[in-house]
Amino acid sequence: MAVKVVEDTAPSRLVFSLRSVPNMILAGIQRNYRWIVHVIGLLPLALIVYKGVTSGLTANPIQFLTFRTGKAALIMVVLTLACTPLNTLFHFREALKARRTFGLYTFLYVLLHVLIFVGLDYVFDLKLIVDTVLMKRYILAGLSAFLIFLPLAVTSFDWWKKRLGKNWKRLHRLVYLGALLAVVHYTWQVKSDIRVPLLYGAGIVILLIMRIPVVRRTLANLKFRRPA
Repeated sequence: MAVKVVEDTAPSRLVFSLRSVPNMILAGIQRNYRWIVHVIGLLPLALIVYKGVTSGLTANPIQFLTFRTGKAALIMVVLTLACTPLNTLFHFREALKARRTFGLYTFLYVLLHVLIFVGLDYVFDLKLIVDTVLMKRYILAGLSAFLIFLPLAVTSFDWWKKRLGKNWKRLHRLVYLGALLAVVHYTWQVKSDIRVPLLYGAGIVILLIMRIPVVRRTLANLKFRRPA
């Protein structure tokens, strides 16, 4: 009497299901990437507002706001710089579409950071502000970063891109210098425990290295394809 062997297909179904997860995630990101980018960009501001309405700005609210907006600006500039490598490695074109939006969110938090310093901390006292900038090197580095990010934000739109032509790309390469100056500003400000600013700096340096033509070509050849 022949015995019919019934194979258990559950493991194979499970493997198939697990393999489909990356595709499902990528498809979801593709459909909703604009919303995802705006949620990420506005989340630090929403947390600051929440802290404000719930009396959570600590005993030194100006210092709290200064730190939070500065940290948010650093996170946004890292995300901005990460967009191109994401496309290089994973052929994820939605990252390129998000690059300008993250760049504008970077400037939003940089601007808030500066306005808190100028308006809340120094009450628009121009003489005192100038004296402080000249006395404290970390403020000078931060101001230099702001002056770099300002024209990048103003010229980030398509009209300027067409008007400036090839000069537009040259101008926007200054974002690398602005990002590094922001890390210097953070490092000099904390003085003692510089591990966190150095971590941001290391991330930014890695992202810049990935833009070197020979490195970028190598990464493109090793590109991770989306699962079929």
